[in-house]
Amino acid sequence: MDDELLAERFEANRSRLRAVAYRMLGSATEADDAVQEAWLRLSRSGGGEVANLAGWLTTVVGRVCLDMLRSRRTRREEPLGAVPEPGAADPEQEAVLADSVGVALLVVLETLEPAERLAFVLHDMFAVPFDDIAPIVDRTPAAARQLASRARRRIQGAPVAAEPDLALQRQVVGAFLAASRDGDFEALVAVLDPDAVVRSDAPAVPVSRGAATVARNAIRTAAMVRDARLALVDGAVGVVASAGTPDHRVLTFTIAGGRVRTIEVVTSPSVLATLTVQPLA
Repeated sequence: MDDELLAERFEANRSRLRAVAYRMLGSATEADDAVQEAWLRLSRSGGGEVANLAGWLTTVVGRVCLDMLRSRRTRREEPLGAVPEPGAADPEQEAVLADSVGVALLVVLETLEPAERLAFVLHDMFAVPFDDIAPIVDRTPAAARQLASRARRRIQGAPVAAEPDLALQRQVVGAFLAASRDGDFEALVAVLDPDAVVRSDAPAVPVSRGAATVARNAIRTAAMVRDARLALVDGAVGVVASAGTPDHRVLTFTIAGGRVRTIEVVTSPSVLATLTVQPLA
């Protein structure tokens, strides 16, 4: 296939592939890496023998994300606690769940085993048949169906939910920001979930995991948020730093149980332009 045509067809699928990868990985940077890897594999193959390009690319992204999730688990300092298996959900609840996508769901997806997460995301969110999911997870279609079903039950019964109270969000994020500026390690650890995760879309910035690691990094990089201000970012309390400068960044937070569970650091101008930001007095 002509290189220019191949690139055009890939670009036509990029947004969907990125959506798949983001829901699999919960990180914009890692999602972009997975999509880029799919392009590299496609360009090496030439695409001449690919009958269903969209399906082929989704499969490749799924496999790449699965490998990344498994690698992430082996690097994790402290694994997440086991999630209890509740009873089966009724079909109506499952249908509602399949349509719900948001920060709270991404937090809960973090608790799933990699194969469960892949089966749930591909089938329930992107309608990929279990016949196509099965080879990615090295299982039969029936076993892949069971993975998605188990993931569905875990999500239904998961105890973690994003905090909807804006006043509490503001209190927690404000406490995090103040402790970072003051270099107060103990105060930072107190406001962080033990399994807190920080991700950045800046190149070569590794993911931080665990309250102690996140606290140390927050103190080390405190100068970057000296001029930071609280703001509503897409309707949730976040932090805006160095607005209007090359160092402009936005931090978005997931609050669960009164503590910071995840922080996403956005520095990409193209992504920053998509955010709705309202300063808080």
